[in-house]
Amino acid sequence: MDKILFINACIRPNSRTLELANYVLSKLNGKVEEVNLYNEELLPLNLKELQLRDSANKSDDFSNSSFRLARQFANAKTIVIAAPYWDLSFPSVVKTYFEKITVNGLTFKYGKNGIPTGLCNGQNLIYITTSGGPIMFNFGYDYVSTLAKGFYGIKNVQLVKAEGLDVYGADVLAIMNSAKNSFKGLK
Repeated sequence: MDKILFINACIRPNSRTLELANYVLSKLNGKVEEVNLYNEELLPLNLKELQLRDSANKSDDFSNSSFRLARQFANAKTIVIAAPYWDLSFPSVVKTYFEKITVNGLTFKYGKNGIPTGLCNGQNLIYITTSGGPIMFNFGYDYVSTLAKGFYGIKNVQLVKAEGLDVYGADVLAIMNSAKNSFKGLK
C-alpha cells in the first residue's frame, strides 16, 4: 500500500482548503499519514540545528529525532499539501516546515556542478489552495513546485485550487465543485 503524506496547513476547522484536500485524499489509494503543521513545534532553523545537519550529512546518520519530518517526507510516495492562499503565498508555518525538511544528504544532495539531486521516494505532489479573491500570483505553489522538482526529485506536481470564494455573489458550491473536478488523479 502506497504511503500518502498529508501536510495540513489549515488552521480553521471549517476550512475550504481542508474540504478540498479531503476530497482529493478520498480519491487516492494508500495509507494517509497527516502532519498538522499547527500541532508541530516548528521554529525557524537556528545555528545549533544547522551544525547538527552538517554533522549528520558527514556521517550519513539522520537518526536524530530532529530529522523526523524530513525522513517522513523523503519516504512518502505521494504528498498532498493543503495550504490556504495568504498574502500571495501560504501561511508562514509552511515555509518553516520546508526549512526543516530540505536537508542535504536526506531529501536532496548536491551533485556535480552543485546541481541538487532529489533523494525522495515521492512520485507525486498535489498542492491544494483556496482563496477568497482571485489568485493573481501564486508564489506558494511556485515555491513548492520548484522545491519538489528541483530539490526533491518529484516530477509530477499538480495544483488544485478554488479562488474567488468570498467575492460578492460568488457561487461557492459551483467553484468548489469545479476545483474538485479539476483533480485528474495521479500520473
